[in-house]
Amino acid sequence: MALLAAQRNAHEALMADAAAIKGRSLWEDAGRRFRANKAAMAGVIVLGLISLCAIVAPSLSPYTIDDLDWMNIGAPPSLENGHWFGTDDTGKDMFVLTWIGARVSLIIGVMTTAVALSIGVIYGATAGYVGGRTDNAMMRFVDVLYALPLLFFIIILVTVFGRNIYLVFLAIGCVEWLTMARIVRGQTLSVKQKEFIEAARASGAGPAAIIGRHVLPNVVGPVIVYVTLLVPTNILVESYLSFLGLGVKEPLTSWGVLISRGANSIESAPWLLLIPATCLAITMFCFNFIGDGLRDALDPKDR
Repeated sequence: MALLAAQRNAHEALMADAAAIKGRSLWEDAGRRFRANKAAMAGVIVLGLISLCAIVAPSLSPYTIDDLDWMNIGAPPSLENGHWFGTDDTGKDMFVLTWIGARVSLIIGVMTTAVALSIGVIYGATAGYVGGRTDNAMMRFVDVLYALPLLFFIIILVTVFGRNIYLVFLAIGCVEWLTMARIVRGQTLSVKQKEFIEAARASGAGPAAIIGRHVLPNVVGPVIVYVTLLVPTNILVESYLSFLGLGVKEPLTSWGVLISRGANSIESAPWLLLIPATCLAITMFCFNFIGDGLRDALDPKDR
């Protein structure tokens, strides 16, 4: 009986050790390291609050985006008149404008990144896996595009085809995929030399199946990190366009539009500039902190 009990205890100990080893997978270890990063977690929390406010906050105000308060034109922030962020020079409530602008800016940032991600990942993975002359030709095309003023092309597209929100994120996304393609191509060149890729080829899998099932899942780490840095970049690009008067048009607004209007009233009504500019700056910091946290969590040298 004592021998059976000792064997059972040894077996349970081995099972516990196996469970502990199994529990420390690559992604679980990265998640644990990311949660231990206080700056990154603070960025996640603050960005979550900003996103929640963008969705819920406009409905909490007694005013809508179209309401004009003729009695409080250019009023400073106040709790007495219900204009918590003040009003602009037409009497519109800045609280509503700010959070609807946050909604539009975040949507544009995410959607443009999705477009850039789709193009860059497919292009880079194909170039890296095929290799040879095809890879050289595809990457020389990327080098040529890098040498061109891409923001100038975005301005041309928006000017020619109109200030449509869908065109804005499509135009930005179609010119922001170049770095993504280079990152994925470099990772693909490293991954395609691995033994499991050779095994997939030996089993009869085609190039498309190998790229989709084996290559892309193994390059997702650097891609995730770059995505967190590309979203704020695209938000800033939209802000540039809006500042130049080429962004979203009425009745929609964005942080870039509000900043552009507030810059003209900085002396008489500084809150028109400071409120949306502060929200934009905080969002940029959050994305950068999250990107740094993901980079550190996925860095193999720190494991």
